[in-house]
Amino acid sequence: MRPAPTILHLDMDAFFAAAEQAAKPSLRGKPVVVGGIGARGVVSTASYEARVFGVRSAMPTAQARRLCPNAAYLSPRFTLYRQVSEVVMELLHALSPLVEPLSLDEAFVDLEAGGVPAETAAVRAVGEQLRRDIRSATGLTGSVGLAGAKMLAKIASEAAKPNGLVVIEPGTERELLGPMTVRTLPGVGPATAETLRRAGIHTVAETAEAGEAELVRLLGKAHGAGLHAMARGQDDRPVVAERDAKSISVEDTFEVDLTDRTRVRSEVLRLADRCVQRLRAAGRSGRTVVIKVRNYDFSTLTRSETLRGPTDDPAVIREAAVRLLETVDTTGGVRLLGVGVSGLADFTQEDLFAQLATEREAEEAATAAAAEEAAGGTEQHEAEEERPRRWHPGLDVVHDEYGAGWVQGSGVGRVTVRFETPWSAPGRVRTFAVEDPALRPGEPLPLVGGAPAGGQSSEPAILPKFLSPEPGDTGSVGEEISRR
Repeated sequence: MRPAPTILHLDMDAFFAAAEQAAKPSLRGKPVVVGGIGARGVVSTASYEARVFGVRSAMPTAQARRLCPNAAYLSPRFTLYRQVSEVVMELLHALSPLVEPLSLDEAFVDLEAGGVPAETAAVRAVGEQLRRDIRSATGLTGSVGLAGAKMLAKIASEAAKPNGLVVIEPGTERELLGPMTVRTLPGVGPATAETLRRAGIHTVAETAEAGEAELVRLLGKAHGAGLHAMARGQDDRPVVAERDAKSISVEDTFEVDLTDRTRVRSEVLRLADRCVQRLRAAGRSGRTVVIKVRNYDFSTLTRSETLRGPTDDPAVIREAAVRLLETVDTTGGVRLLGVGVSGLADFTQEDLFAQLATEREAEEAATAAAAEEAAGGTEQHEAEEERPRRWHPGLDVVHDEYGAGWVQGSGVGRVTVRFETPWSAPGRVRTFAVEDPALRPGEPLPLVGGAPAGGQSSEPAILPKFLSPEPGDTGSVGEEISRR
């Protein structure tokens, strides 16, 4: 444990939903839910206004709609989220060479490695400046936790939400953790919590009092010993700049169960191609191909096959995925399919037979395309382009006459668009035919940079978890938490 709170944990506040509110003036201060919008969709992020109604991440979208029917339900725009994340991560790397990203909106920073003095006042000043810099660069807010260990820094940032900063002074860890639920500790999920509950262990203090031997008996040697150390506030895990991915995978949930075996096979092939794209984008290859199948009754199974060597060849991975699918009974209906690659490496051991097969397939495809073109294939291609587009809620669009906007909804051959920008007033709504040639998909606009002075704020509407200061009180909230 460090003698000073020099480990910083940043967690952006309701990241996806907050980015949508910043981009869409008409949604500021209103409940927003981002995630899958279909019948089987899942909530990725809910704004604080939606959380008041009980909406939470990982909740089925159908349940969220029942709890908060008046919220704006939007499809994710990962292009925008990645752009904002890159800006935030650059600010973190300016503080220290040791930055450990956990996701697009969350990271640990070792301030000591960045030369920040090991003093509470110094690290607090860095944390406050970081929050100001993030707001200035992105228009969004983030919560900061500072402590002498990673686990405690994460707990502090959670206590600071939204838009706050909390410092846990070294030496106060056990007093702070004691009354918290055991689910607060890393690695304690529903199953572990239930095992502890049956043993009469509910809080962190009770976990520490149980003793290492009892926890090892209940949970096994590695998990039990690690949990006992964390319950006593001991966490010596370093901030690791590079987190090596163990696998790369993609998966899709279908609105209607797939029962057609041919359709299931085509979906697996499509997922295999997407997985290869991610694999190559990461500059990696893999040795083990895995498929995941969730049946109509929610039972989930996986099948894997280990190849002779690591590869990123799409033909090899497609063939392996199809072979694995042949071992699975899908006649009852498939709810979810996934394809992944593990056993990652930085090099590729080429499969010459697969390479030849791929080249032969490419030649055959080129010949077939030429024949199709000669036989009037161009007309068929044009007909496919003329099919009505799917306008998902939240999608960026541009209209030749009205400019930039976003899709509010669509159906019955019509699409409703609200025309506004991040720095404008709430815009007007207009409706078009889905095939309107003047309407086309657009690119995300920057959240800051074009906003006029005095523009509308995208501050969260809900106060932080800790007590708000009284009017005229200029004391630091972090100091209040530290004293506790």
